[in-house]
Amino acid sequence: PHQLAPLLNTNLTTRKMRTVLVTGAAQGIGRCIASKLASKGFQVAIADLPHQESKADEVLKELATQSKKFGAKDPIFVPVDVSKKQSVFDAVDKVASHYGAFDVMINNAGITSVSKILSATEDQLDQLSKINIGGVLFGIQAAAKKFVELNRKGDYTPQTVGNTQKKLTGKIINCCSIAGNQAFPILGLYSASKFAVKGLSQAAAKELAPLGITVNAYAPGIVLTPMWDFIDSELSKVNGLPIGQNLRNAIENTALKRGEEPEDVAGLVAFLASEDSDFITGQNIAVDGGISYV
Repeated sequence: PHQLAPLLNTNLTTRKMRTVLVTGAAQGIGRCIASKLASKGFQVAIADLPHQESKADEVLKELATQSKKFGAKDPIFVPVDVSKKQSVFDAVDKVASHYGAFDVMINNAGITSVSKILSATEDQLDQLSKINIGGVLFGIQAAAKKFVELNRKGDYTPQTVGNTQKKLTGKIINCCSIAGNQAFPILGLYSASKFAVKGLSQAAAKELAPLGITVNAYAPGIVLTPMWDFIDSELSKVNGLPIGQNLRNAIENTALKRGEEPEDVAGLVAFLASEDSDFITGQNIAVDGGISYV
């Protein structure tokens, strides 16, 4: 085994180190995705709202330990408001400038909203649209622009780059939801926003393929994070079930009969970010413990 060590180290150092930006990564699923990717040898930048910087500092310490194992540059935090186009573009520019590379964009940031269709408000619609839909759209735009800038010298004309169908220039991975595959009552607006994410992902996959960019989405189920605690509490106000009962009912409707951990989602995203998924694009892959099939 000791004779193989120099060869393994050489392969590790000569392999291109990929750079990734994860939005909404100060906590929850985003934090777990960032940690998983760092453990796989990615150079990881995390982005979240400015007031989340203290939480982000904790994540950076965790990521730094992983990064040192691979000789990667230290992870960084970039403040971002994904509902604002320029903010997203600025974040991508900062990451690419810091690392001198940019390979994967993970549009993970999002919010939820709980209300019956007849009770939905303009404010709820506006906020969900700007963050869940706008954030993904702007993330796709910013990442594609940077991929083309770094790997195609800014050229958006596919015919001018030789063998374009085989040349991968970047990956975009969006956070969808099982609610983007099948709408849920009392989560109508949220479901609609996630249907939009699936549509954007599929359309972008077709439009950007000639540029060597793949676009996919991941669709989590009942993930045991503060977001689902909020959903459970809000559902209780609407349907009158005791706190915790909506969550228990949702888990019971899962084939694997357990709540989903952020690590379950991170495993799928790490695969989509890796070279093992290079021939996959335009997909919205459920990681939900079997809710879709019960």
